[in-house]
Amino acid sequence: MLGSIITILISTILVNNYIFAQFLGICPFLGVSSKVETATGMGVAVTFVVVIASAVTWLLQTFLLNQFGLEYLQTIIFILVIASLVQFVEMVIKKLSPSLYTAMGVFLPLITTNCMVLGVTVLNVQNGYNLVETVISGFGASVGFTIALILMAALRERLQYANVPKALQGVPIALISAGLMALAFSGFAGLV
Repeated sequence: MLGSIITILISTILVNNYIFAQFLGICPFLGVSSKVETATGMGVAVTFVVVIASAVTWLLQTFLLNQFGLEYLQTIIFILVIASLVQFVEMVIKKLSPSLYTAMGVFLPLITTNCMVLGVTVLNVQNGYNLVETVISGFGASVGFTIALILMAALRERLQYANVPKALQGVPIALISAGLMALAFSGFAGLV
């Protein structure tokens, strides 16, 4: 059991990182990665949503959808759970840290449409994980997402002071940097 949990953690954080290996969650990855503080806040918010959504959707899939033959409602039910959690996170951040709420802007409510969140919950069900493995998988996926977001934000902050040719400034250098980071993460293949 412990071995499979460690394998799931390493796999979801490094080897099968949802941004660099599966290209899920690219929108917030590029949109919120201009400052490390904002990227960290987004990472924490996504971690909360993914971990709780993984547990709740596993329970709904196991005890509701599978029991009553309602598997065809999986996507709708999962999106409703994710949207509810995002609304809760949005209210908490707005109350506790108005500056972070302002910095995240439109990307905070867009966690609902972050395909990584839905992808993690669906893949957990498809992989046949039990409840503990599902929560570990969700946690690992969101830690991998947060690491990628913070690394990209730190890189983009440094690039503001670099001598980048005018044609490559802005989005082009961000995409080149993301590609190079994906290549670097591919070096973890074969780790598990």
